[in-house]
Amino acid sequence: MNLKKIIDLHVHTAGLGLGDSGCFVTPKLRRNWRYKIYLRAFGVREEELRSAGDRLAFRRISDGVAASQVVAGAVVLALDGVMDGRGELDLTRTEVYIPNDFVAAETANYPNLFFGASVNPHRCDALERLEQAVELGAVLLKWLPAIQGIDPADEALIPFYEKLKALDLPLLTHTGDERSFTRSESALGDPQRLHLPLSLGVKVIAAHAATTGTNGGERNMERLLRMFPTYPTLYADISSLTQLNKLFYLPRLLKQDAVLDRLVYGTDFPLISTALVSPWYYAWRIPMREMARIGSLSNPWDRDVELKMALSVPAEVFFRGKELLKLSRAGTGLAGAAAAAGPQEQIRAASP
Repeated sequence: MNLKKIIDLHVHTAGLGLGDSGCFVTPKLRRNWRYKIYLRAFGVREEELRSAGDRLAFRRISDGVAASQVVAGAVVLALDGVMDGRGELDLTRTEVYIPNDFVAAETANYPNLFFGASVNPHRCDALERLEQAVELGAVLLKWLPAIQGIDPADEALIPFYEKLKALDLPLLTHTGDERSFTRSESALGDPQRLHLPLSLGVKVIAAHAATTGTNGGERNMERLLRMFPTYPTLYADISSLTQLNKLFYLPRLLKQDAVLDRLVYGTDFPLISTALVSPWYYAWRIPMREMARIGSLSNPWDRDVELKMALSVPAEVFFRGKELLKLSRAGTGLAGAAAAAGPQEQIRAASP
């Protein structure tokens, strides 16, 4: 039985505006040391981008997912910018901009890629853009509040949240501190600011499960964990939770019985292709032979799944995203596993 049904709902792309993509990266960020690391992790060189255009990143992502033994698809995320006082894009305060139209058009070219939209709710036409995104095939909406200048607790956003609920579009929003950009308003990543959309019934996926950072004198993850019993539409993704700077968060998360059935799979690609993630950081939890086997896998998605399985992430977590996002493309439906197969065997049985 083919179990290659896992959907990675947290994959990033980027662009320099090449090939009429409309993308933007501020010169300051391009001079930052992170820039070359990100390019290498995507498997592209700047010279290639200048020749093929920003769409090359989508081809590399699709090829990587296609080569995976266990991951069937990936949600590639757009990223809206910062708005000015008129509700229009302000590139002077935006570090990275990845427009919806570009991501929608490119993901439509690949059967294993899905469109993750991004709309800053402070846009003057935010509600119309939400509807357009759904018409273009968006399966979720992505926010990075600390970078986009969005306070999820702002009551002025209630009409936006009501539209999200009416469209049944999940909100994947960064929680915890943000450290991938040159500036950040980390207080906006406080998970307690999500009470408003959750109280209105919006499906909210707390990206990274609020790992890193503190607010109100306590860790962000603790502030998130106590919200799960109250809000049945609250989820959290496990993207980035195997990074070197987050070694102890995943074990803590997996001990929470009230949370296990709300966890969904994501990678935060391309960071899984950097030195931030390695099975060798877990010598205290994984046998050496298993670390070597996982480290020998060439595909970053296969390494990520196997590492998280070795760290006791339940098999159902990997499959929950497809149901949550209501994906229906052929080949991505979740089939039941053989009753005798354990979680590790279920994942490995996904080999085509």
